[in-house]
Order: sequence, then structure tokens, then C-alpha cells
Amino acid sequence: MLSALLAACASTPPAPEAAPQVPPPARSSAAEAAPEPLRITVVGTNDLHGWVMPSRATLPNGAAVEQGGLAAFAGYLRILRAENPDGVLLLDGGDLFQGTLASNLTEGAVVIDAMNTLGYSASALGNHEFDFGPAGPLSVGIDGEDPFGALKARIAQAKFPIMGVNVTDSQTGVVPTWLGNDGTLLVERRGVRIGIMGLATPHTPQVTNPVNVASLRFAPLAPVALATAQALRARGAEVVIAVAHAGAVCKRHDNPRDASSCDRADSEMVELLEELPEGTLDAVVAGHTHQPVGHFIRGTPVIETSGKGRAFGLVDLYVDPVTRKVLPERSKLEGSIPVCVRVDSTVGTCDERKLKDTKQVELAPATFRGQPVVVDAAMEAQLTQALAQVEEMQRRPLGVRVPETLTRNYEAESPLGSVLSDALREVSKSDIALLNSGGLRAELPAGELTYGALFEVLPFDNTIAVLTVSTEELKRLLEAAYSRKGIYQVSGLKVRVETCNGVSKLASVTLANGKPLPAHKRFRVAMPDFLARGGGGLDDVLKTLAPESIDLGERQALTLRDGLIAHWKARGKALVAPAPGRLVRITGAASCPKAPAGDAGKTSSK
Repeated sequence: MLSALLAACASTPPAPEAAPQVPPPARSSAAEAAPEPLRITVVGTNDLHGWVMPSRATLPNGAAVEQGGLAAFAGYLRILRAENPDGVLLLDGGDLFQGTLASNLTEGAVVIDAMNTLGYSASALGNHEFDFGPAGPLSVGIDGEDPFGALKARIAQAKFPIMGVNVTDSQTGVVPTWLGNDGTLLVERRGVRIGIMGLATPHTPQVTNPVNVASLRFAPLAPVALATAQALRARGAEVVIAVAHAGAVCKRHDNPRDASSCDRADSEMVELLEELPEGTLDAVVAGHTHQPVGHFIRGTPVIETSGKGRAFGLVDLYVDPVTRKVLPERSKLEGSIPVCVRVDSTVGTCDERKLKDTKQVELAPATFRGQPVVVDAAMEAQLTQALAQVEEMQRRPLGVRVPETLTRNYEAESPLGSVLSDALREVSKSDIALLNSGGLRAELPAGELTYGALFEVLPFDNTIAVLTVSTEELKRLLEAAYSRKGIYQVSGLKVRVETCNGVSKLASVTLANGKPLPAHKRFRVAMPDFLARGGGGLDDVLKTLAPESIDLGERQALTLRDGLIAHWKARGKALVAPAPGRLVRITGAASCPKAPAGDAGKTSSK
């Protein structure tokens, strides 16, 4: 058998002649190597509030750390621009100026100079852009002064537009000509045409001095954003981005694709994107809420930071070079990247909030994208020269001691709020004093009080206003004050605030000694003129008061800040927080009515 098989194999006929070879069909160059998508890197900042220099902090273990500063931020930008030449777009979500002595003394000029050097393309129009009012010492446009004088000077100085497409002149119904733009901008990066729109919070009249914006109207965001996006695409925009002074509050940051923790009740940006058709906006640089956000909200990447130049956000958009459309599945974001020159070698950050429980901090040079972060020497020199005139005033001692740090709290009674409201009541010789917690912008550190430290707490040039009201008018005023998010610090009263389904209301009020309010007394109520002009949710009540019962303090020589300084110097005592108990929050009982879906806690942003 084996021999037969071998014989059969040996006699296998030869293979037929091979067929002629046919070359395969030619492949197109596109099939051989599809062109790579075009990457656009959007760098976003927000709520700088004049913090051109770094924030410094001392940790509980004694270690000193620095975060932020525009010279350090320039080092990050250099890395990003080298990594993606002609592909970086630098944008800001607004509130550029108000907040530091350096910014306020120059009415924002030091900020605009630095932003010009950094190469910003656009900024949103923040509510605090209106705070300076006329150019010069007055902060309110009265007696014929131009309420936009200081802002107009900054717009003329800026090499980038400051935009609010939903902001219109009450007389003409269009974006004011003095803004120098129509609220939009078209730019190119990597050959991609990008449309940018600016949006301002509709709550601007409630969160700046309403007198300065009385001639303006701030339209709801969604209808304007939709129409503007459509118009930009009709003009040739292949990508549409919003810079918006309207933000979000998101509790979780572990998964950028999960926006379920972004609370609609205090998130104008969530509301906006829920109302717009998906894909209307390709990215958003947000602001106003001072909250870190790095989330895809209904598919749209949104970035925001806590502000003060301490961090920035990134969105990488990828555009198909053939269809010229954004590839949403390729989009990436980083919501809040700390700006650090030196970081803890173990934790890898300079953020004191993340380092406060670290027992041993060892600082090492920071890196980003594998590159060392190098402070921009030219920017540092530019800022140092601009701030030289400010340092002497910042360090000026006031002859007042602060034994323990006076902390603030936006949602409850605070040591800082009690000390300041007591001083306001005393200096104005009033029965009651009210302060909006959102106006207290920093804590007062322990030690000898300096002008710079107090300025950071009270950066706004408010006057001391006094209202003279009846008992019933006082109650209505307090009902308005305590029916909104946040809390009013108070002196001269004991207040109980009830929270029901996330909504606050005044539960009861007595005199400071616990006795009922006298039925027929006329009360003098002191407050910053920002509130007395209708800010902070008081406008509806103030409209019902007789004009002669409201003294806005316009003719006083001293601002609220300087009036407190004079009072403390004359008193000659240390600033010690009184015992707590003047302001009590209680939670509604089971009898709380069920809130309509989506309405719980709905309030305007600060």
C-alpha cells in the first residue's frame, strides 16, 4: 500500500501554467492614509477678578504655597502653543477686573495689559465689568457722569472683544455701539473657521450696581444663543463656541461624560443647553458661579474654574478636514488645571485645599504635558512694574489687630459677617445692618490688619446707604432678603430662616434681645448702596418705599470700606467675632409641600 501511494505521488501530473497576474485595483490616496482631524485646543479662564499675581497660602503644617498668577499661566500657554501650533484659542468667561487693589486702582488697566500680552481672542461681558462706573473716583453714574466710562476705556485698550450678544440698549434694541462689536467674532485656527459668541447673565442688574446698567437690557440666553449660532454658521463658521458669564454647579468630577450631578437649580448653563438643540454649540467657556466644571452637558463640552487665575480649562475639538464638522466622539476636556510653578512631589499640586491635610509638603518644579513650567520673565517684569505703586498701600497697617482669622460663609452666619455688620450698624448709627455674603470676597487673616487684606474682603467701592422703614416695611425687606440663595449677614436682629425643598424663607424675626419688633417704630437699616439700589433681590420691595426714605450715601466722603477703617481706628479695639446665634437656619418639617419637579432650590446665581 505504501509503495502504491509513493508511486501515485511520483506520477502526479505537472501543475498547469500559471494564469497571468492581474494587478490589484489602484487605491485612492484617501484610502491609503485618511487625513488626520484638525485639532483645535480651546483654553478657558474665568472670573479673574484682578488676580494677575499668584495667590499665596500657608498650610497648617507651616509650608507656604503659591497658585495662579498670569506669569505662571503664560508658561502653560507656551507649552500648549508649541504642542499645537496655530491651533490654540484663548478665551475668558468674564468678570475680569473687580477684586484686587491692583486692578481697582487702575480700573482694570493692569488686567487688560496682561491679557493683551497673553493673546486672548475674546471675553464674555461679566456683571462686575460694570462695577467701576464712570472713569475716575465715582463708582456710580450720577450727575451726568457716564456709567460706562471706565469700561469704555478698557474696551479701547483691549486687543480682543468683550462680548455680550444678549445685551442691548433699551432705546435702540441692539447691542450698544460702544462695546465695539455685535457680540460675535469669527477667527481661524488650523484653517478652521470658528464663530464665537459672548453671553452675559440675565441677572446682571441684580449682581452689579443696577444704576450703572439701567439703560441696558439683558435678554434670556437660549433664544439669543440659538439665533446667533445659526447666524454664525450662515456666515461660514464651521465651529461655534460660546464664552458665557453664566455657569454651572456640578458636585461630581470623576466622569466628564456624566453630568447628572450638575444641578439645574443653580446652573444657568445647564438650563441653556437643555433648551438648545444638541449640537448648537460645539463648546462653552463658562463663568460666574466660581465652580470647577469639566463636563459634557447634553454632549457639549463645558469648562469653568473657581476663578482668580488659579486654574484653567481645556477642550480639544477635532474637526474632520473633509466634512469640516466637529467629531463629537473625539472631543476631550480637562475642567480645572491648577496653575503651579512648584507642586508637592507626592500629591502633584499646589492647591492648598488639596494639601491642607498633608503632613509633610515637599515642593518640586511643576511639569505640564511632560514639559517644565517656566514663569514668563517678560510677563513677570510687566506685572511687577505695574504693581510697584500698589505694594505700599497693600502693606499699610491700619492699627487694628485681628486675634483669630475671621472666616466667611455664603450660606450661614459667619464670624466675618457678624464683625462687619456690627461695625456697619455702629458707624452709621443705625438700628439694623444687612450685608450680602456674596459681597465678602475673602477671609480676614489673623494678625495686624492691613489695607490690602481688608480690600480683598471688601473690594467694591460701595457707599453706606441707610433706609428708614416702618415695621411692616422692614418685614417685607427681610422676607425678600431671606427668600434667595445665600444668606444676609445681620446685626441688630435675631433671624430664623426656614429651608423647604431647597427654597428659603423668613420664619421669624425679633430684636437682638429676643423681644418682638415694636409695632410702630421707624427703623434705620444700614446696607451697602449696592443693595439699596435694588441689588441682591431687594428691588421689588425698594420700589414700594418712599424715595425720601432711602439715603444712598452718595454725598459721603468715605466708602463703606474706608468708613469701617475710620471707625475701628477710633474705637481702638481688636476685631473679635461675637458669640453666634443671631442667624439660625432650620429645615422644613414633613409638612413641607412637595416641590414641582425641577424647581427645588431654583435661584439666581451670585
